Amino acid sequence: MSNTSHRYLVLISKIIFFYSIFYVVMKILAIFQGAWLIPNLILSLPYVIFAMVGGIMVKRNSYHWAYVIAGAIIISLIRYYEQEWMVQLHNYFN
Repeated sequence: MSNTSHRYLVLISKIIFFYSIFYVVMKILAIFQGAWLIPNLILSLPYVIFAMVGGIMVKRNSYHWAYVIAGAIIISLIRYYEQEWMVQLHNYFN
């Protein structure tokens, strides 16, 4: 792998890692401010997984393109359908 592509891999992996941490923290703060508990917890589960995997990758300093590709796809899907899924989950569990 070239040096440039490795730098992009590291950069994008860290962006996904830190974004996942930020998203989980924001969802926890929203829950404490009165947002729906179960839908927010369910929708933040993939971000928790990405944060844990990303933390391991950063600690070991070994990165993989599968993490970047899966992160980009799953984060995009969740953010695109988040409002719709939030209401559906709330209606299902209440």
